[in-house]
Amino acid sequence: MIRVQTADFDPGSELELLRLQNHGRAGAIVSFTGLVRDLNDGETIARMTLEHYPGMTERVLADLEHEALTRWELTDTLIIHRVGPLLPDDRIVFVAVASAHRQQSFRACEYLIDTLKTRAPFWKKETTSAGERWVK
Repeated sequence: MIRVQTADFDPGSELELLRLQNHGRAGAIVSFTGLVRDLNDGETIARMTLEHYPGMTERVLADLEHEALTRWELTDTLIIHRVGPLLPDDRIVFVAVASAHRQQSFRACEYLIDTLKTRAPFWKKETTSAGERWVK
């Protein structure tokens, strides 16, 4: 499942729902929660604004999810990515992967978070004391 949203999410609730949806099929669920940092390149970050290309972003994330489901024996996946203005320590991304065995979940979760950071069309703008700047 893919969700791109402005609203915050609760990792515990998301994991519990994934566990219930995979009752009896999953022996492992691995997750990653990414947070907004308050420091980047030596500058204090007051706010980060994430922009995306609606429709395209979801398609790219769905493609990544499909790649993971094809590559590993998974029972389910969940990718949540927030957009809009975010403050330091806000949750920004959540990836969870369920499978019969932990190795599959660990590998797929790492793959999903690493590839979405490089392939998904999100643009980050940081607000610092020196002004605003786009993150490369």
